[in-house]
Amino acid sequence: MNWIYEPWPWYLSGPLIALVMFVLLMIGKRFGMSSNLRTMCTICGAGKASDFFKFNWKAQRWNLIVVLGVIIGGFIATNFLSTDTSVDINPKIIADLQSIGFKSAGDAYMPDLLFSNDVFNDPKGLLLLVLGGILVGFGARYAGGCTSGHAISGLSDLQIPSLIAVISFFIGGLVMIHFIFPLIF
Repeated sequence: MNWIYEPWPWYLSGPLIALVMFVLLMIGKRFGMSSNLRTMCTICGAGKASDFFKFNWKAQRWNLIVVLGVIIGGFIATNFLSTDTSVDINPKIIADLQSIGFKSAGDAYMPDLLFSNDVFNDPKGLLLLVLGGILVGFGARYAGGCTSGHAISGLSDLQIPSLIAVISFFIGGLVMIHFIFPLIF
């Protein structure tokens, strides 16, 4: 039963993702996580403040169930199916990250320096968290969707705007990690 604790290989997980996308396309649904924030804001009454939130949120209930499944699946995978959380990355990268304060580099997917609750006690960390959230929210709205929506659903539907968005996401990520990230840390 050791195979349960290993990541699924691409030749198994890739076709499963393609199958889900095919089914969603056939029933006329689009997958994406950022649209759920709009749905949740609408449920909470944000339509009173902005026309953007005035839509039939009940038509998006299925997507809220996807979010619930992601949360439950992530919890199960992390707490019951993961025995080794180390990341197999280049030792030089690990040394570089540790030299700038990422002591858990190579040991975990989410470094403690960025993902621990201590960020709420550090003004710099809290500012970066809020600023990052605003930029991600603005970017997802400006791009007409998030990375999962464009990269998985939009590309499988052969949408040119999604291709442009995905290319832009990668360029933005490269600029961030090579130029901006070193200035922050």
